[in-house]
Amino acid sequence: MLRLNEIKLPLDHDADALTAAIIERLGIGEDDLCSFSVFKRSYDARKKSNILLIYQLDVELREVRELQLLERFQSDARIGPSPNTDYCFVAQASSGFPRGQQQRPLVIGFGPCGILAALLLAQMGLKPIVLERGREVRQRTKDTWAMWRKRELNTESNVQFGEGGAGTFSDGKLYSQIKDRRHLGRKVLSEFVQAGAPEEILYVSKPHIGTFKLVKMVERMRAEIIRLGGEVRFEGKVESLLREEDADGAGQVTGLTMASGETLLSQHIVLAVGHSARDTFEMLSDQGVYIEAKPFSLGFRIEHPQSIVDQARFGEYAGNPILGAADYKLVHHCDNGRAVYSFCMCPGGTVVAATSEECRVVTNGMSQYSRNERNANSAIVVGINPEEDYPDNIFAGIDLQRGLESLAYTMGGGNYNAPAQLVGDFLKGQASKALGSVVPSYQPGVTLTDLSDALPEFAIAAIREAIPAFDRQIKGFAMSDAVLTGIETRSSSPICIRRGKDYQSKNTRGLYPAGEGAGYAGGILSAAIDGIKVAEAMALDILK
Repeated sequence: MLRLNEIKLPLDHDADALTAAIIERLGIGEDDLCSFSVFKRSYDARKKSNILLIYQLDVELREVRELQLLERFQSDARIGPSPNTDYCFVAQASSGFPRGQQQRPLVIGFGPCGILAALLLAQMGLKPIVLERGREVRQRTKDTWAMWRKRELNTESNVQFGEGGAGTFSDGKLYSQIKDRRHLGRKVLSEFVQAGAPEEILYVSKPHIGTFKLVKMVERMRAEIIRLGGEVRFEGKVESLLREEDADGAGQVTGLTMASGETLLSQHIVLAVGHSARDTFEMLSDQGVYIEAKPFSLGFRIEHPQSIVDQARFGEYAGNPILGAADYKLVHHCDNGRAVYSFCMCPGGTVVAATSEECRVVTNGMSQYSRNERNANSAIVVGINPEEDYPDNIFAGIDLQRGLESLAYTMGGGNYNAPAQLVGDFLKGQASKALGSVVPSYQPGVTLTDLSDALPEFAIAAIREAIPAFDRQIKGFAMSDAVLTGIETRSSSPICIRRGKDYQSKNTRGLYPAGEGAGYAGGILSAAIDGIKVAEAMALDILK
C-alpha cells in the first residue's frame, strides 16, 4: 500500500476528485487502482478566497504496479510505502496473573492518562486496580451541574476530579504537538472509536469529541477494563504512600493507604493524578518523593461571537460544514519580556466554573461535539517562570494560584460568581458597568468589575499589549464588547514529579509519575499517550 501526501483539492470538490487526483499524481490507469482510504484530512485557510483541503491517502494498487511506482518515486517525499500504524504490545502476562507473591499494579487517577494506562495493563493481562478520588462520570456530571446552577461545590467531584478527569469538561481536543513516531496516538484514537467516538477522529486534522460523547466513552472503557479483570474504585482517595528508603535516600514504593483506612500493597503504582491534586503533591513531597517546580501560565478567558472568528478565519466560507466552527492559535512576545498566548480555544463553547477548592474561582472552557453555542472562548495567558516569579519553594506556584483564585472569588462577590470586564474597558483601565453585545456564558454568573488587580501587574500589562496585537491576526479580537472572565490558573501543573528513562520516579522505584499532574502532558491525547508509555514500562518491569 502506498501513502500519498499533500493531495490538495478545492473545499467544494466532488466525490470523484480524489480518485482523479490519485490517478494523476501516480500516472496510472484507472484499472491499476484497487481502493484507497483517507488517513488524514486538513485544510489550508491562509487564502480565505481559496481554502483548500489537504489529504494524506493510503492507496492500494495491483502488487506489480505498487513495486514499480515505489521505484519510480523513490526520491519524491510525497509518495512512499504506508507505515504500519498497528499497535504491538510489549508484553503479555499469563492467564493466571497474579501468581504466588505477585501483586496487582495500582493506578491512581482515572483521567485520560489513568484510563489508557489501566486499559493497556488490562489488555496485557495485568489486572490493575484503579483508585479515583472522585465519583463515576454520571454522578460527577450531576455534581458539576450543581456547582454551575446552584453554587454547590463538591470538592471531590467537580470539573477537576472524577471519572474522565478534567478533559471530560473541555472541548475534547484530540490532537497534540508531541513527537509520536510509534503512532501511539493512533492507538488512543482507535480505542476511543471502539468506545463510541465518531470515526472521523481517525482522519480529521484537529479531532474533538465534546463533553456528552466523552461521558459515554469513559463508561465503556471502564467496562472493558473490568471485563479484562481490572477493578475500578470510585471515591477512593489515596491518603499516603508506603515508601521504604535506603541509607542513600533511594526509595521503593510498597503500597498505599486510602482515606478509608484500607492498605493496598504493590511495588508498581502509576501516579496519574491531574494538575489540581495539590494535596496529593504535598503528601508525596512529605514522604520523600522528588518534586520540582515548573513553569505554568495565568490569565483570563476571553469570549467573542463565534461568527467574528469564523469570518476572520474563513471569509466567505464561514459556516461551511466541513470547516466547522473556526479556531485560532495566537502568541505575542511583549515588551516586558513576557509571552502571551491563547490556550484551550473552544469554538462554539462556554466558559465554565472549574474550581476544586472552596471559596476560590477558576475558569476553564468547554464545547460540545456540535460546537454550536453562540460564543467562542479561549484562555489568554501569560507564562510564569519559577526562577523569576516564585523561587521560594517548590509549592510557591500553587500558593500563587490559590491566592489569585481566592482574590477572584472575592472580586466576583463571594458567591462563586466570576469577575468579568469588557475588553474595551480593560484596555482603558476602567471598570465595566454594563454588558454589551456579548453575553458571557460563565455559570453560575459574572460580576462586572475592573480586572486590573486580578493578576500580577506584569501579567495585566502583557495582556493589554497582546490583545491589540491579536486583533491584527483575528479581526475583531479587540472588539470593545468582548468579555474577559477571570481567572484561568489551571492551564498546566506548576510542579513536575521528575522521572527517569525507565519512567519511574527519580528517587522512588516502582512509582510511575504520568500525565498532566506529574508535568508530562498537556491535553487529552498527550496524557493518554503518556499513560500508554508508563503502562508499557511497568509491564516490562513486572514481567521481567
